[in-house]
Amino acid sequence: MRESSILQEGELERLRAQFPVLAQRIHDAPLAYLDNAATTQVPQSVLAAMNGFEQHDRANIHRGVHTLSQRATDAYERARAGVKRFVGADASHELIFTSGTTEALNMVAQGLSVSGEAPAVIRPGDEIIVSGLEHHANLVPWQQAARRSGATLRILMPDAQGSVHADDLKRLLSPRTRVFALTACSNATGYRPPYEALLALAADTGALTVLDAAQAVGHSALQLSTLACDFMAFSAHKMYGPMGMGALVGRRAALERLVPLRFGGDMVDWVTLEGAGFTGLPARLEGGTPHVAGTVGMAAAAAFITAVGHDRLEQHLGALREHAAKGLQRIDGIRVLSPDAESSAIVSFVASDVHPHDIGTLLDEDGIAVRTGHHCAQPLLDHLGVGPTTRASFAVYNTHDEVERLLAGVSRALKVFR
Repeated sequence: MRESSILQEGELERLRAQFPVLAQRIHDAPLAYLDNAATTQVPQSVLAAMNGFEQHDRANIHRGVHTLSQRATDAYERARAGVKRFVGADASHELIFTSGTTEALNMVAQGLSVSGEAPAVIRPGDEIIVSGLEHHANLVPWQQAARRSGATLRILMPDAQGSVHADDLKRLLSPRTRVFALTACSNATGYRPPYEALLALAADTGALTVLDAAQAVGHSALQLSTLACDFMAFSAHKMYGPMGMGALVGRRAALERLVPLRFGGDMVDWVTLEGAGFTGLPARLEGGTPHVAGTVGMAAAAAFITAVGHDRLEQHLGALREHAAKGLQRIDGIRVLSPDAESSAIVSFVASDVHPHDIGTLLDEDGIAVRTGHHCAQPLLDHLGVGPTTRASFAVYNTHDEVERLLAGVSRALKVFR
């Protein structure tokens, strides 16, 4: 079966040609890279932007009076402005460059739960609400924040199908709720919660709201200015950009409440042997030498996605996901998690009597790269009663032919191991 695509065949071929890694063969089979929820590949335009900086403008930013330092500073701040536009931030928002989503979420959780120039925002008797959908990076930091501050951690539990509901959140919210943290898309199932409405509910009670957008930023048209969202975190390597690069975007008033996570160069206003004063945003939260080439690459990746078009990209990935989910459901003994998930590029499944690692190993023999395990979301998969899963995830360069190869490979693996 050959499905149609919103991206025409010639256009898809031209897009694929921008990703040199896809030209290789694995175990003498063409590479079908279906592990994009973990890390997307990088197009030539991003590599060229990063190489151009390293070859012509490499220098440390800010305070340097020489030409290369000024060029580097300009490139860094242009990248900041470009990524802000990409996620729909407005004048009330600021963007902090980080090493990725994990650092950004830790920056918020720690910054709200320790004392600095003022008492901590989260204190004994307060409550933090986190959904049961979360990646460990949006759960463990809040566990630690609760222990550090004496607050209570409360969980917005999903139902048996892995969905969360506004009525359940309403029952959890109280005048003591200080923070509500939620993913924009489950990395373990592909389910997209109604985060717009849930964030608004929490914000109406006066809680600070945190959105983990790592699994949405690569294809969804996020418009931060329209969300009741104080902090949003995401990574470049899930949006066709470099590894070790990400961002925390937030309302300035909320970011100003964070105690810095890193202390050192470029985030100080003055220093004596007895103390220091910190500068304003964004430098206040960007201590140390930044990954300038990474910021340039992140902005180039945002421009790449914008050129493809969010609507077309989301339709393409949605069609691939639907093709895979329906095909897997036709295979005897396969259970697809969140089979009807929309606006998602992830399909996760389990097979009766066959371990995901065995399926992943057999698929690799066919040149198909998928992810197996708990996907850093063990509490959710335990709640759903499935344990580890096999996860295929799609990007702009994937095709319906690759989905067919996935389905054939899964069928072969089941026959081998049964």
